[in-house]
Amino acid sequence: MLKVGLTGGIAAGKSLVALTLVDCGAVLVDADALAREVVEPGTPGLAAVVQAFGPDILAADGSLDRPALAAVVFGNEERRAVLNGIIHPLVRARAAQLAAEVPEDGILVQDIPLLVETGQAGNFDFVLVVEAPEEVRLERMVRDRGMELDAAQSRIAAQATAEQRAEAADVVLHNTGTPQELAAAVRRLWETRLVPLNEARIRAAE
Repeated sequence: MLKVGLTGGIAAGKSLVALTLVDCGAVLVDADALAREVVEPGTPGLAAVVQAFGPDILAADGSLDRPALAAVVFGNEERRAVLNGIIHPLVRARAAQLAAEVPEDGILVQDIPLLVETGQAGNFDFVLVVEAPEEVRLERMVRDRGMELDAAQSRIAAQATAEQRAEAADVVLHNTGTPQELAAAVRRLWETRLVPLNEARIRAAE
């Protein structure tokens, strides 16, 4: 299978790119969704998080209280590293399980927000980055996600820079137009780069 790593700055438009790739025929593994799955009630992941951060990060129903946990780790590099050390291996293991189920002639897209930060670019045949100007991303985070401006700026600062992501990318899509324009760019990329790459890989394996 062709392995595509998808990443981008927060609120750059990565979700639309992922959905469009699925419409084109890709199999999507979403790291954010897996990060929620591995800390569901009753999982070893949630138990490890509680052991590291205490019971105050649990909601009344026993599930993870994400805002409470975010308040503990954001802005504290040491505590964030502890959390990442618990979550990231679990997510990678689950992603590998799902990837093993993709047909040999398929195209797997792994949506990984921290792909560059966690040094995973080399694990993929093709790295696709989605970018948008920082002021646009801040506006989206405040308007669409209800975040305070300071919190939004902190989230952006905690990620790799656009330059760092570009260094790891095979293609950078700049989301500065309409959603329709971004989706059209993704479809062109699928037809002109990803499908031919996958076909070449299949021929080479025969």
